[in-house]
Amino acid sequence: MSIVVSDEWLKERLENSSGKTVVVDTRFELTDPDAGRKAYLDGHIPGAVYLDLNKDLSEKAAKHGGSHPLPDMEMFTAKMGHIGIDHDTTVVIYDQQNDMFAARFWWLLQYAGHEDVHLLDGGFEQWVRAGYNITTEVPKLEATEFKPNFQENAVTDIEEVIEKLANQSATLIDSRSHDRYLGKTEPLYRKAGHIPGAKSFFWKNVLNADGKWKETAELEKNFDSLSKDDEIIVSCGSGVSACPNVLALKSAGFRNVKLYPGSFSDWISYDENNVETKDE
Repeated sequence: MSIVVSDEWLKERLENSSGKTVVVDTRFELTDPDAGRKAYLDGHIPGAVYLDLNKDLSEKAAKHGGSHPLPDMEMFTAKMGHIGIDHDTTVVIYDQQNDMFAARFWWLLQYAGHEDVHLLDGGFEQWVRAGYNITTEVPKLEATEFKPNFQENAVTDIEEVIEKLANQSATLIDSRSHDRYLGKTEPLYRKAGHIPGAKSFFWKNVLNADGKWKETAELEKNFDSLSKDDEIIVSCGSGVSACPNVLALKSAGFRNVKLYPGSFSDWISYDENNVETKDE
């Protein structure tokens, strides 16, 4: 089954109660952290529960580790059980459109060893466009036990990034816009540019002009300058917009793919680390 599912598929599954399903709303705005929860309360897909990037899908930022560090995984595991996710659960995640926050939660569940997790193509906007029902009713949660099986080979840290860039044993990609990669603009951080050695792969390039996810052949073309035999480390600003690229790489047949959660915001928290401002 594809990682990305259609609104028609989800509607039919919910109507027919075909298998245990948990739907998760991850809408969020970096410039207005309360906007996603407000949007959820104003209307969401029936049965959906809300998870917040800052409160549920990341840890509070510290000096090092980036601006959206991974959440405390013991706490994350408890929350998954609390919202009804266990080994037998199909999880469907949506964002406003095909945004980065749904992919972040997808990656976290994959990291925790839960494979039956999918993204709703087109997100909430597509669901509304299709004319399907929305509700303001917050569902009653049926708690269960989520037993993680952490995939430690799915994640890396700054020490490993430095080592593998030095010995050229992995390829590092930067998922931010090309202008941010080149340091022409930087809306969030005190330094502009990218980690030396990183290659530019803007995360929105995995989407079609209409915002839908590209098919497998198109994703393979997007990444055709990379080798499927190499280890690919995916970064961005803070480990969030990198996640759509991780998903796209997996969909395109890349197997040795790691997320660098700290990404550029972690890199520049160490004064001794240089930044680059030219294409590589």
